[in-house]
Amino acid sequence: MDAGIHYFSFTHPDWEHQLTDRLTATAQTADQGGVSLLTVMDHYFQMIPVGGPFEPMLEGYATLGYLAGVTQDINLGLLVTGVTYRHPGLLAKIATTVDVLSRGRAWLGIGAAWYDREHEGLGVPFPSTAERFERLEEALQIVNQMWSDDDGPYAGKHYQLKETINLPQPPRGRLPILIGGGGERKTLRLVAQYGDACHLFVREGKDAIAHKLEVLKGHCDAVGRDYDSIRKTIGGGGGGMDPVTDSDAFLAAMEEYAELGVSLVTVSPPIGGDPQAWTEQFTGSVLPRLKEI
Repeated sequence: MDAGIHYFSFTHPDWEHQLTDRLTATAQTADQGGVSLLTVMDHYFQMIPVGGPFEPMLEGYATLGYLAGVTQDINLGLLVTGVTYRHPGLLAKIATTVDVLSRGRAWLGIGAAWYDREHEGLGVPFPSTAERFERLEEALQIVNQMWSDDDGPYAGKHYQLKETINLPQPPRGRLPILIGGGGERKTLRLVAQYGDACHLFVREGKDAIAHKLEVLKGHCDAVGRDYDSIRKTIGGGGGGMDPVTDSDAFLAAMEEYAELGVSLVTVSPPIGGDPQAWTEQFTGSVLPRLKEI
C-alpha cells in the first residue's frame, strides 16, 4: 500500500516565521522518503475543527506550484479542489500548469465544496448542494474536454465556453482525477463516470467503506466502467490512530483496508507539532512496513 501525506495545518510552532521552511522541509522529507502523494487543502479559511479562520491557510494551487519546484518525484494535489472556487476552464489551465511545471506529477482532486463561511467571507457564490453537484459534473466534463483534441465549445447548464484551448497540454495527456467524498447517489456515480480514483474517509469505519465500494462497483456496472481501473484511496487521520505512535494498530487496520482493494492511504502530521520530524519518523519506520501490505 502506498502513502500520501496530507499537510492540512500550517499552525506549527513559530509559524509566523517558519511556515515556508517547515512546509519545504516536510515536502522534501516526504519526497526523499518514498511517499507517493503530497496534498494540501483547498480552503481560503482554516476549518473550524482545526482552529478556524484565524489560523494560517495558504491558497492551494499557488502552494502546489511552489512544491513542484522544491520536490522531484512525489505526486502533488489538492485534497480536494472545491468546484465553486474557480471557473472550470481556469481550473483546467491552473492544474495543467502545475502538471507541466512538475513534469507530470499533478493530480486533480475535486469535490462539490462545503465550507459556506469562507465563501460568504470572501464573497464567493455558494449555490445549493444540488447545484454544486451539477457544477461538479460539468467541471469534470470541461477538464476532460480541455485535456483532449477537442478545443471547440462547451455548452452546459452552468458553464458555457466558446473555445476549450489548453496549451501546453499535460505531459501525460491528462491528469489523474481523484473525486473526494462518499455520497452514494451522486459522488460515487461521478467517480464511476469520470474518476481515476475515489477518496473515502477512514473515520466512517471499515464496514462503511466496504459498503461504499460495493455501491461504486454498482455504478461502474451501470455505466460500463471497469471497477478495477479506479484507484481506491482513503484518508482522514488513520481512524484516530497516529501512524507513528500507534504504528502496529495502524498497519493492522491498513491490512484490512487493503483486502477491500484500497491501495493508498493519506496520513497527516499532528496539529501543533513539527511536521518535518513526524514525516521523517513516518518514512523511516512506518512506510517501509506499509509498502509491504
